[in-house]
Amino acid sequence: MSSSQAVPIDAVNHLFERPTEPLFNRKGGDGSVQFVIPDSYYPDKYKGVPIQVDTRGPATTYNIKALSTLPNLSQISALPYNTSFSVFNDFHRSCATKLIDLLLDAKAEDFISLASYCRDRVNPYLYQYALSIALLHRTDTKNFPIPSHLSSFPELFMDRSIFAQAREEENIVPQGSRRPIEIPRDYTSSDLELEHLLAYFREDVGVNLHHWHWHLVYPLDGRREIVNKDRRGELFYYMHSQILSRYNMERLCNHLARVKRFLDFREPIEEGYFPKLDNFVASRLWPSRNQNTRLSNVNREHDRLRVDIQELERWRDRLYEAIHNGRYLVQGKNETQQFTVETGIDILGNMIESNILSVNRTEYGNLHNQGHNLISYSHDPDGQYLELFGVMGESSTAMRDPIFYRWHAFVNGMFEEYKHTLPPYTPQELNFENIKITGVQIKATGLPDNEIGTFWQQADIDLSRGLDFAEQRGSVFARVTHLQHTPFTYTINVNNGGSARVGTVRIFYAPKFDERNLGFIFRDQKSLFVELDRFTTNLKSGANTITRRSVESSVTIPYEQTFRNLSTRPAAGSAEEAAYNFCGCGWPHHMLIAKGHSGGFPCELFVMISNYDNDSVQRPNTSTSCDDASSYCGIRDSKYPDRRHMGFPLDRLPREGVVTLKDFLTPNMAVQDIAIRFNERIVPPIQKSGNKN
Repeated sequence: MSSSQAVPIDAVNHLFERPTEPLFNRKGGDGSVQFVIPDSYYPDKYKGVPIQVDTRGPATTYNIKALSTLPNLSQISALPYNTSFSVFNDFHRSCATKLIDLLLDAKAEDFISLASYCRDRVNPYLYQYALSIALLHRTDTKNFPIPSHLSSFPELFMDRSIFAQAREEENIVPQGSRRPIEIPRDYTSSDLELEHLLAYFREDVGVNLHHWHWHLVYPLDGRREIVNKDRRGELFYYMHSQILSRYNMERLCNHLARVKRFLDFREPIEEGYFPKLDNFVASRLWPSRNQNTRLSNVNREHDRLRVDIQELERWRDRLYEAIHNGRYLVQGKNETQQFTVETGIDILGNMIESNILSVNRTEYGNLHNQGHNLISYSHDPDGQYLELFGVMGESSTAMRDPIFYRWHAFVNGMFEEYKHTLPPYTPQELNFENIKITGVQIKATGLPDNEIGTFWQQADIDLSRGLDFAEQRGSVFARVTHLQHTPFTYTINVNNGGSARVGTVRIFYAPKFDERNLGFIFRDQKSLFVELDRFTTNLKSGANTITRRSVESSVTIPYEQTFRNLSTRPAAGSAEEAAYNFCGCGWPHHMLIAKGHSGGFPCELFVMISNYDNDSVQRPNTSTSCDDASSYCGIRDSKYPDRRHMGFPLDRLPREGVVTLKDFLTPNMAVQDIAIRFNERIVPPIQKSGNKN
């Protein structure tokens, strides 16, 4: 994929900046970066036009050499420049895959030239998606910190009304006198809409960045070596099921019922959604969806997209038939194969997502992606009003819409149906001989034992890299308010009645009571458990005390990774840079804990220590900077770091006789009642240090 000559990391970072401005416009936070490009690189609309190049002040100059042969971009630019790009649309992805292939095949010495030539000629959303995937998967660039989608396209993550203020601030107010522009928490609906109670979760910047970045790490199409990652189909299931569990917990915190599955494609969608988002590339507002909108067959010729409801229903029925029969039809063969306990969930995940690893796309179709498309075009299914797709069509915006969770509740229901066909874990499979947990405690500074505090935290986001065609330069900040929790520490007391052992500590939590304030039966509660952490520990003979800080979670990425600013990247070779150069996939740490409520939301903390001999996998003896959030994202260039099924031991129906969580326990497990107490206070922005909290 590359030669030994290094690709210039700083130059690549500036390719993401001010994405609809031409490359020859100055880049950098203060306008101190200049790309000097060959005449042949100017897009057609600028050829023959006298271009005034900014020469004010000194600049770091990148002289881009001309390629000996310019690539043919006709198939890639078939997606118009001024429109949206969707990873769920087969045509859009095919355009992106062609660009990804070009960038993967480029020699290192030609990479920046090729990327520079393509930048102003193809759709900006497509370009940054393809460039990001290429950087993540080239051997010479995979350690590059991919610029956050937030920095390039802030309009996808926050209220459109602030951008006029931001441009005014940038053009008129001197750099040292600029103040952050505050964005209200509730700007998409009023108290008349109950779903707005969850807006702080659905519209959280970090939550939506997580979904966007996961789809970068796990693209649907392309070369098999970049799609075929270890247990990819199972991870599609687990990551989305965890999001759903987390969202259901959040709903219960706000006295709302759990998500209602979207089972009938012909019923009206009860929830409306008005995103209040801009689309700078298309010069449009993102479309809204009214309450009780009915889905219709989609026929969008310009998007080369047809979606028939009957086809989705047919795919759904075939998938359920395969699940219930325990066998699936193999592509191109008149034979079936059995789902095995070891690999069945992975195969099913690829079938439902319909990535290139699907065993039979013809038979089982494209259910997940076409569902996103069907909903995202529900406001204008035949293009009569020339509207673009809605937020459900874009990975960085889909989680804002309440229907995302109803759709994924339907998808997750298929996975649960399959899990229910598997044999329950036996006490022997669950137990860890001679290991007994004798106590579990959570401690947060200034709070009673087993209580976690939550509150509102402000964060400042630099918009300057995404503010195209502004006359002046320098940082302009938007101030968002998001959920935050107090740091806390787990203390786990364990007695080892045998010789020294290694164990895997698994920590989950779930609500204790349902919508009616009744205690859960375990069969229902198991689907609400959210993973908090997973790590290995050495157990000496006798008494052991394990402590673990919440900031060490295997689920989350550090606070700085969500709200980072590439213009302040640490010095090359420093310890800080090692933490900074993280691949970016992971749940935002500030959203690790649900909101709770002022009276203290009762939860049950579940802790298990399993036998590491049964959990371990063989991994390369190479260090990686991309394993902080392995629970949801896996580990780059390596196997998933746990041989057990994702969600173990809570991923199957319980054994006979288990009614409550207490009945499920074996000696190597423990449950502790905890409370999450919400305080309405708002805390000013914290200093960014690269830590998770």
